[in-house]
Amino acid sequence: MAIASVNPYSGEVLQTFTPLTEAELAAKLAQAATGWDTYRSWSITQRAAGLHRLAEQLQQERETWARTMTLEMGKPIQAALAEVDKSAWVCRYYAEQGAEWLQDRAGPLERLPDGSVAQTWVRRQPLGIILAVMPWNFPFWQVFRCLAPALMAGNALLLKHASNVPQSALGIEQLVRQAGFPPGVMQTLLIESHRVAQVVADPRIKAATLTGSEAAGMALAAAAGRALKKTVLELGGSDPLIVLPSADLKAAAATAVTARMLNNGQSCIAAKRFILHQNIAPALIEELITRFQALKMGDPLDPNTELGPLATPALRDELHQQVTQMVNAGAQVLCGGQIPPGAGSFYPPTLLTHLPPGARNIEFFGPVALIYTVPDLDTAISVANDSPFGLGASAWTRDPQEQQRLLTELESGAVFINGMVRSDPRLPFGGIKQSGYGRELGEWGLLEFVNLKTLWVKES
Repeated sequence: MAIASVNPYSGEVLQTFTPLTEAELAAKLAQAATGWDTYRSWSITQRAAGLHRLAEQLQQERETWARTMTLEMGKPIQAALAEVDKSAWVCRYYAEQGAEWLQDRAGPLERLPDGSVAQTWVRRQPLGIILAVMPWNFPFWQVFRCLAPALMAGNALLLKHASNVPQSALGIEQLVRQAGFPPGVMQTLLIESHRVAQVVADPRIKAATLTGSEAAGMALAAAAGRALKKTVLELGGSDPLIVLPSADLKAAAATAVTARMLNNGQSCIAAKRFILHQNIAPALIEELITRFQALKMGDPLDPNTELGPLATPALRDELHQQVTQMVNAGAQVLCGGQIPPGAGSFYPPTLLTHLPPGARNIEFFGPVALIYTVPDLDTAISVANDSPFGLGASAWTRDPQEQQRLLTELESGAVFINGMVRSDPRLPFGGIKQSGYGRELGEWGLLEFVNLKTLWVKES
């Protein structure tokens, strides 16, 4: 079965690719091993220089790769340009900070019974070849946020990208090669999902990371468990956005719309559940409806477009089915909720309220927000935590005591007060519960795939 790049706005097939044969896959694994044998001898300074060159390549070709992302999965062009810039940022960040994090760390001196002394250190060394299974929604950023620390640590990376963004996947490999890294150190594997377990089982693969659905995460974790290999998983989210009476309501409303519509609503850390205090809910709901209905849908290559199509017709149809199920179970549609006529995998900005209990278990991966009205802070926190997910959370309040309770009691990998949940190369990123485990970004992300080797040397 061919791997195809299809424009979700026009339906045009942009390019098709034949999946790797078994012989071709074996050759790529062998090349990765050979490439890593060369790369592991690169100094930390050489690795940093390579990442700086990679950042420069991204910036020089930003319009090309932004257009590729927009054509492949419908991302608005302005968001695609920002994604290329952020990918360059994470390369520069690890190039600038990685040397400090990879230095040997002195441990305690140990005085031995014979009166001699043993010196201890902790050395941070690469594991080897890492398999990265990545999603289509951020075709460059999701890859670069694991690629940059992996390369800085001295690892090699094999990328199994989502099958609807093959041009982006091959483009990343091209960029790494142009930046002067050894052949084989970063390669794209154009293979079907059912062959991932086979790759994980290969003894040359030392660890794996995945961003995607819970089902995909469980499948990878099971395969890695059978092979006793470490994994980092960043999975789904149904992030709450809480608004309390003391908040700046205009800022909260504007940010809620931006946070929900990020990447056409297709983001794990999008604000998907709006939890509003009853004293301010009526006015805020009216503001949200107005803002949702004012969003401009259209050609994602048009710089003025605010909401492009979903990545595939199947994703749009699945989202509409979820909305329909909620309505049949008693939910009320405040705006949107119907597939618009015409071409493109569009879905309108949609607000639902009076939700059935089952809504808390569903991730709506598109421009659909759920509204809950609550009487107090205790209930707001309870509703926010009443979810199998725990990726990010945001809350709006000027009250310092409320802020401290929210920071402490919300069950998620990140909590933002009076701001939008976002990833940052300088801070750890990841979730709890069914949103996954492990961390990306910052020093924490770099250390996920290194050997923390204890060194002990007795004085002669």
